[in-house]
Amino acid sequence: MKIALVQIDTVIGDIKNNKQKIIEGYQQGANDGVELVIFPELSLVGYPPQDLVEKEEFRQAAINASKEIASITGKTGLIFGTITERDDLIGTDIHNSALLCFEGKVQFTQHKTLIPNYDVFDEMRYFDSAKDVYVFEFHGEKLGISICEDIWNDADYWYKRRYSVDPVKKLIDKGATVLINISASPYHYGHRKDRQEMLSVLTRRDKVPLAYVCNVGGQTDLVFDGASMCFDNFGNLVLLGKAYSEDYFVFDTKAKYTPILKSERSFEEEILDALIYGLKEYCSKLGFKKVLVGLSGGIDSALVTYIAVKALGKENVHVALMPSEFSSEGSIIDSRKLINNLGISSEEISIQPVVDKTIEMLDGSFNGKHPDVTEENIQARIRGIYLMALSNKHNYLLLTTGNKSEMAVGYCTLYGDMSGGLAVIADVYKTEVYRIAKYINNDIEIIPNEIITKAPSAELRYGQKDQDTLPEYELLDKILRMYLEENKEINEISEIIGDNELVKRILRMVDVNEFKRKQAAPALRVSKKAFGYGRRYPIVQGWRK
Repeated sequence: MKIALVQIDTVIGDIKNNKQKIIEGYQQGANDGVELVIFPELSLVGYPPQDLVEKEEFRQAAINASKEIASITGKTGLIFGTITERDDLIGTDIHNSALLCFEGKVQFTQHKTLIPNYDVFDEMRYFDSAKDVYVFEFHGEKLGISICEDIWNDADYWYKRRYSVDPVKKLIDKGATVLINISASPYHYGHRKDRQEMLSVLTRRDKVPLAYVCNVGGQTDLVFDGASMCFDNFGNLVLLGKAYSEDYFVFDTKAKYTPILKSERSFEEEILDALIYGLKEYCSKLGFKKVLVGLSGGIDSALVTYIAVKALGKENVHVALMPSEFSSEGSIIDSRKLINNLGISSEEISIQPVVDKTIEMLDGSFNGKHPDVTEENIQARIRGIYLMALSNKHNYLLLTTGNKSEMAVGYCTLYGDMSGGLAVIADVYKTEVYRIAKYINNDIEIIPNEIITKAPSAELRYGQKDQDTLPEYELLDKILRMYLEENKEINEISEIIGDNELVKRILRMVDVNEFKRKQAAPALRVSKKAFGYGRRYPIVQGWRK
């Protein structure tokens, strides 16, 4: 069977334009003489639609659009994802479904069986599970159609399975000769490799070819990488779609292909491309043409500025230097060098007069108390005022520049450096920021070497260094990874690190700064456990005091 895989970039809720993309992709496949054209999970409504599915008008619009799509089909089959309704007065009565259309109507519907409810997934809130799965005979093959999570429960791959049911195994037992999986699988580094290995095990065991089509695009904090995959019945990956781009390609289940051994590139390449793509998508779908960055002379703001230039072009990136009495001459020189290297527009506005006046006006209210972090935060918040004013006046999207290490321990200022509409690198640890910066400079120095080699500092007081407050970032990030991503607790981490008091201090910093993260801009997700929707902890809690 010849199957066209069409990985499209949808906009959540934009049923009209999503429908048009499905129709155009189908027509291309029909013109190419394929038997079947397939699209990703919920491609008609966008993924994840969240509470939009609770609106009756939205559901009806999706149902009407599905009928319109089906009406244009001929002998070539079409499978796409959408929401459907079934009123049995149990549960939500809404399904995440795959529709198979041909000859002008919907001929078969398969609902999703495994409804994920972990990490960034919250589908149990919206969808009922399929009561069963069925194969469908089409063009001489028995199609086993599944939706995303349904294929992520293979007993031969997982040491511990999340669900007791395996829908794909049931499809195989019912005689499926070709497997189809339509997916919306958010990217994080390593996920594509896991995807390849799992699907390879499944197809090798069952000796059935698989066409796996995954959506592509940025949906607020989630980045979908596409990279749709086709496997032969020996478990070989034989076709791989483009990453971070729409794509169309044809899989012939009877043809011989040269196996593809590797689906994921280096950490630096993948993360950089994901961040660039996520920012580009966020701006495009919200209508922002230009972005603004507060350039400090540090490595974080330098990396964010570089990503912005790659995403939007140098003519659409503007930076503001906002020196104070504590800003080193080196930071200003380094910032100007970066500006020149990238060819971007900039302006320089001193915050010192406003800082001095603010502290003068508050002097009486401070009641003679000694200067402390309060005065440091005033500086950061005045910079936030400047940046938001420029953002409002010129319709710039303000990008925040904090990294994951800082966000974890609260080494950031609410309404100061946390001000902005998108946190570009808030899911990238500080040590990873350095790795990516060095990678960028592989061929030519773009980020000034002085920025990479100097000791990191917020420059909110004389001689300040990050390590006055925090351990070395290599050590800090090691602790944070174990706590945030591996779910290790104090005793386990302390045994590895060898310093129980340090571990207790760092973990407490993570816990007590949840209130800051709840107010932070959405962060582009590139790890398996990002702050935000995928990590939900209470602000008020007494587990660790």
